[in-house]
Amino acid sequence: MKAAAVIWAARTATAQRLATGSSILVARIGARTAAWIRAGRRDDLTGLAAALGCILRAVLVAAGAYLLWRIIRAAPALLWALVPAWCWAALRAAPREAAEHSSEEAPEGAAPDPRDTVLRLLYEALGDRPSMYLSDLLQHLQKKGHGTAWTVADLRTRLEALSIPVEMRLKTGGRGASRGIVRAQLPPLPDPCPQEASPAASTAA
Repeated sequence: MKAAAVIWAARTATAQRLATGSSILVARIGARTAAWIRAGRRDDLTGLAAALGCILRAVLVAAGAYLLWRIIRAAPALLWALVPAWCWAALRAAPREAAEHSSEEAPEGAAPDPRDTVLRLLYEALGDRPSMYLSDLLQHLQKKGHGTAWTVADLRTRLEALSIPVEMRLKTGGRGASRGIVRAQLPPLPDPCPQEASPAASTAA
């Protein structure tokens, strides 16, 4: 029975990582695609002329998605390569430590929510400040051993995948507008003491 419980926990943890990783990949692809489309706008023009580049890029994205769909319809055997590739990428994108911890705890009770772990890290990074740029947040996290190889775009993608609000034009400390987090926009923590000691280093945030 114990072996069966361990196997079940491992399968549950893997499924959770696949789901979390897939959400992260979808958010990352969506964010980068949207950024690429927005980059087509001409600042030296106005009206429709300025947006023609965005429209053209959006058409190219739609055409590419349609072409991929037609190719898969014509040769469904390609899914034997595409599905494992997606699963592999999803497992790599998912927070490993959260999955391993849930694997250990699953036989005893409910697995911890990775979103709560991330929120604890955010509240700790904010301290008494009402807001914080993502670039400053990333530096803080990397000093604590989290996401050492991430970029600001990676951090934003993971926050959005966990439905944690990111302010797109934050202004704080007399600096220019940039992406960041705002304490008032963050969901509350179940624990009434969010600024306790930092949890162990994790790639969840």
